[in-house]
Amino acid sequence: MNKYISMSVLTIALMTYANGIISTKFINDKNIVIQSLKDKISRLTTELEKYEMEGVPVTVTMYHPVSYQTDSTPDILADGTRIRTQEASNYKFIAVSRNLLKRWGGWLDYGDFILLKGTDGKDGVYQVRDTMNPRWVNRIDILESPGTKPYMFPKAEIIKTDLVVSENIDIDINN
Repeated sequence: MNKYISMSVLTIALMTYANGIISTKFINDKNIVIQSLKDKISRLTTELEKYEMEGVPVTVTMYHPVSYQTDSTPDILADGTRIRTQEASNYKFIAVSRNLLKRWGGWLDYGDFILLKGTDGKDGVYQVRDTMNPRWVNRIDILESPGTKPYMFPKAEIIKTDLVVSENIDIDINN
């Protein structure tokens, strides 16, 4: 009986020792992987900040809020905003290619303001409100009223701005 107890104790001790060695190696391997991922995230964050500060090269085109250029609801943008289609040019809204949106790994979100530069007469601040067809990459579409002549600027840049729209703006309509 003592022989079986001794063998059991020895077996448990060996298993505990082996488990400790395996666990330590597993933890060390995982720590190396985690550190490698942290380094990669840091490098990618630095690269992304460079683009946000210096600008991302894009092709600029335009679109009309009509069903054959959008979908069956041209007066409703991808973020849910409703527009008056005949006044589309007044809004200063843009659609961006999916690779630029956060939900697909980009750095812009609906509601963000961008500074567009490198165009002939269309430079300025615009707000991201819509999404382009998946076939486009590094491209923005400026929302224009029906009847606006098509244009394209193949070498422009966008920079994310820090502008914020406050919903608590008091307007005195009596003055």
